[in-house]
Amino acid sequence: MKSRMSSDLAIDALLMAVWRRKPKQEVMIHSDQGSQFSSSDWQSFLKANHLVGSMSRRGNCHDNAVAESFFQLLKRERIKRRIYGNRDEARSDVFDYIEMFYNPRRRHGFAEKLSPVEFERRYFLRQDGL
Repeated sequence: MKSRMSSDLAIDALLMAVWRRKPKQEVMIHSDQGSQFSSSDWQSFLKANHLVGSMSRRGNCHDNAVAESFFQLLKRERIKRRIYGNRDEARSDVFDYIEMFYNPRRRHGFAEKLSPVEFERRYFLRQDGL
């Protein structure tokens, strides 16, 4: 979380995901058409990490439905219930929501009623069993 959306912010977030997941094959990264996702820094990072960019079509909210759904839940379940004294307090609380609740425990109807962590674990177990 920063005061401005920049390519550095987006790259840092994606770097955390790449570091955590260590993908073994090419991965598609979907984004909207924000300037941070069309920057040469972003494109270079994608190429250097064997990632393929995919952008939403202008004005098509359905392309970003998963991200929109997540942010709607974050706002409804956490942010609207809190008043933050500063950005660091907000950052810490959002991190807690994502890493301590949403990913490991929140069950999702479209993911077999499993948390994202459990859904992903089972997915990879099935892949290894093939």
